[in-house]
Amino acid sequence: MKLKDFDYFLPEELIAQTPIEPRDHSKLLILNKKSWEIQDKHFYDILENLNENDVLVLNETRTIHARLFWEIDIFPKWKKEIKPVEILLHKQISLDTWECLWYPGKNLKIGRIIRFYDENKNLILNGFIEKVSDMWRFIKFDISGFDFLKVIEKIWEMPLPHYITHSLENTERYQTIYGKTHGSAATPTAWLHFTNELLTHLEKKWVRIEKILLHVWVWTFKPVEVENITEHYMHSEYIEIKQDVAQRLNEYKKFWKKIIAVWTTSVRTLESFTDENWILWYGWKETSIFIYPGYKWRFIDSLITNFHLPCSTLLMLVSSLAWTQHIKTAYQHAIENKYRFFSFWDAMWIK
Repeated sequence: MKLKDFDYFLPEELIAQTPIEPRDHSKLLILNKKSWEIQDKHFYDILENLNENDVLVLNETRTIHARLFWEIDIFPKWKKEIKPVEILLHKQISLDTWECLWYPGKNLKIGRIIRFYDENKNLILNGFIEKVSDMWRFIKFDISGFDFLKVIEKIWEMPLPHYITHSLENTERYQTIYGKTHGSAATPTAWLHFTNELLTHLEKKWVRIEKILLHVWVWTFKPVEVENITEHYMHSEYIEIKQDVAQRLNEYKKFWKKIIAVWTTSVRTLESFTDENWILWYGWKETSIFIYPGYKWRFIDSLITNFHLPCSTLLMLVSSLAWTQHIKTAYQHAIENKYRFFSFWDAMWIK
């Protein structure tokens, strides 16, 4: 299977730079994966299309202020230096230690102490480099937990994708309304269209809503660089399903309720915890599951997602749920009808 099979041309003006207000007023393209039928709706129209036989599975991760462009003090044993750097928190290793991307990093050796100051030149955070590799710096901070998150919100920023060139005045608009577990370097954007009012109406219709967890780490933006996609090295991400949630989802599946994953993070979590007998397990682990056409689906029936980048692993994932040609047709329809693409996107429901 070739990378070029998942390429398409997107006019630059269709890359959404700002979010829709209200959240649920974006467009919604509904693709029937069996009949090929395409419908043009608005996101709030899902209320008319869901009922007591449907189960929405949402990712409750919350995006942290994981990127910093800054000048910091680097303290080796023999001299003091002021260095401009870019830092990106990638993965939490322990309560106070993070795996970080750091550029430039050639002078950051094991044992260095890094000091961070606020805009008033007050020292607010120290970091100690415990371990280095060709790509990563493992940094132990002197503040941990929620106190650490509060500190970095003062000087760090939300790591928006490279294709968003506009600044984001309200960072809460890049958060989901129910996100509560900090740890992601990017937001599960299919969640961005839900409002509290819409969820309340869905619950009144007895639509089941369950929450799982996947922390979106920095490699979600990594492009596929091999022509044969089966040779692509897939990044890993932290996933978690609670025991009571897994039990309920298994019961729903047993009684033929439709499992609808909201964004690809929910897909990766559910499929990673499902065994060959179609039983969903619970627990926590890291997953590097790579889903592309030919994949044998185990648990989900339907997917609410966005319009993904050309040649991306996420486009390959959605192409495995609906035949690749169906997806190409739907994307072309979206382009011709001026849908908004990528993070502040209009929505797509493969049902």
